[in-house]
Amino acid sequence: MYRIVRKQFLNPTVVLMDVDAPLIAKKAEPGQFIILRVDAEGERIPLTVADYDRVGGTVRIIFQVVGGATERLKHLEEGDYIHDFVGPLGTPTHTEGLKKVAVVGGGVGCAIAFPIAKKLHEQGCEVHSVVGFRNKDLVILEDDFKANSDIMKLMTDDGSYGTKGLVTDALKELIEAGNQYDEVITIGPLIMMKFVCQLTKQYNIKTVVSMNPVMVDGTGMCGGCRLTVGGETKFACVDGPDFDGHLVDFDEAMERAGMYKEFEAHARDEACNLFKKEVQ
Repeated sequence: MYRIVRKQFLNPTVVLMDVDAPLIAKKAEPGQFIILRVDAEGERIPLTVADYDRVGGTVRIIFQVVGGATERLKHLEEGDYIHDFVGPLGTPTHTEGLKKVAVVGGGVGCAIAFPIAKKLHEQGCEVHSVVGFRNKDLVILEDDFKANSDIMKLMTDDGSYGTKGLVTDALKELIEAGNQYDEVITIGPLIMMKFVCQLTKQYNIKTVVSMNPVMVDGTGMCGGCRLTVGGETKFACVDGPDFDGHLVDFDEAMERAGMYKEFEAHARDEACNLFKKEVQ
C-alpha cells in the first residue's frame, strides 16, 4: 500500500499526486513510468514519473481523468492509499552529453516533458522549452518550465494565453533563428508528435518521442503497447517508452489508440456514477 502525501488539481481534469514510495524514488529517472492499481479489483494503468524526491522518498504522478481507473484515482485524498505502485519501469530518457536541446510538450504530456527538461538543465544543458495547450484554463507547470529553461515559449490554440498558435510554429521559429539542437525531445498527443517529427525531419534534427500506449503487464508479454518503429515491432514498456520519432508509424499508433476511446469513456462514466451513488 502506498500513501498519497500530496494532492493538487492542476486544472479541472489533471491531478498531481505525490506518493510515498521510497524504493522507487531512489531509482527513478526521467522518462520512466510506474504501473498502479487503485484497489485490489482495479485495472493496471501506466503513469509516467513526473518527478521524484530521493530524500523525501516520494514519487510524483500527474494524470488526466480519461477512464474508470483515473476517475477512481481522482477521488482518493491525501492520506489515502494506492493498492499497487510498481516501478520504475521502462528505459530512462538519454540526457548525458547533450549541450542544447528543445523540449516540446503538449497538454498533459508536459508532465512527462518537465522532468526531462529539469534534468537537462541540472546537467548544464541549454534547454529551450516549447509547451502548448488548447486554452489558458488547461495550462500546467508553467513556472516549473520557466525555472528550468533558458528559453520558454507557451502556446495556446485559441490565443487566450501566451502566444496563439501550435508548438510547431514556435519550434520552427527557434530553428530558423539559428538554434542548432543536438536533439528535440517531444511528448504529447500523437498527432502533435507526428507533426513535430515531420518538421524536424526537414531540418535533419534528431527527434525523440515518448510513447504511452495502453499497457497491461509492463513486461512486454501482453503485447498491448506494440508499435511499429522503422518497420519493426517494438513494445513501449520494455523497448521504450522513448523512440526515434522519425521512425515511428504514427498513423498506426493513432488508429490503435482510437480503439479504446469508447471503452475508456464508458468506464469513466460508470466510475463517476458509482461515486455519485456513494455520496448520496
